[in-house]
Amino acid sequence: MRTRVIGNVNVGAIGLGAMPMSVAGHMPDETQSIRTIHAALDAGVTLIDTADAYTPSADDIGHNERLVAKALALWSGDRDAVLVATKGGHTRTPGDGWDVDGRPVYLRQACERSLKALGVEAIGLYQHHRPDPAVPYEETVGAIRDLLDEGKIRMAGISNADPSQIRTAHEILGGRLASVQNEYSPRFRSSEPEIDVCAELGVAFLPWSPLGGMGAAGGLAGPFARVAAERGVSPQQVCLAWELARSPVVIPIPGASRPETIIDSVAAAELTLSEEELATLG
Repeated sequence: MRTRVIGNVNVGAIGLGAMPMSVAGHMPDETQSIRTIHAALDAGVTLIDTADAYTPSADDIGHNERLVAKALALWSGDRDAVLVATKGGHTRTPGDGWDVDGRPVYLRQACERSLKALGVEAIGLYQHHRPDPAVPYEETVGAIRDLLDEGKIRMAGISNADPSQIRTAHEILGGRLASVQNEYSPRFRSSEPEIDVCAELGVAFLPWSPLGGMGAAGGLAGPFARVAAERGVSPQQVCLAWELARSPVVIPIPGASRPETIIDSVAAAELTLSEEELATLG
């Protein structure tokens, strides 16, 4: 697979979002999840994105991280070539709700918990999951900086950040901000300014929910479907290729819970859209 850069690491241009494998009501059995992760790795994926909060219930924090770790342990390939990115700061509440906690003391606890769940001495890429309005952003990012300085994490990232927060994190981290993970898809294009800031700073941009829904409302009908039909590929591949064409810093991380889904997505790395096609897609 073609590669792109996160920090000082080359990764496949298409990553794997592991969240769907731990979503209550939709998650497959563990065997299928492991087959999906192995299919991604065998297809050239070298970036797997997870989080401590990706769990079917508030009582099972780290479920997705442990699943990814188990799949890697069972894989026969070069595990050292795989970058596992996880996140902390988004919390689960009773009743399967969500909350945030950006306190430095909590992020340190979350990082230690993730280290244990992943079974590693240092996390390849640790991302602050979501800003906490009750905690100054500088304090939260300062905690991530401390984890980086201490060697608990090898690279630092942020998620769900606006342009100002990206610049703040880049400064606090002393130019070591490796990635920004925001929602971005044909349906959700409001992260265009964040992509531009990342391109300016040389920071990887990881679109979450890059397919943005499969129906007409999701943006993959209309021109995306027409280009796909003309090319003989899926609309999902056209969508991911469109995102890759947006900027060299973009590395989509489509979610998957079936081997067939991620194998189809991976093929987008080799799909180059023409200028005319890109103009059609907008």
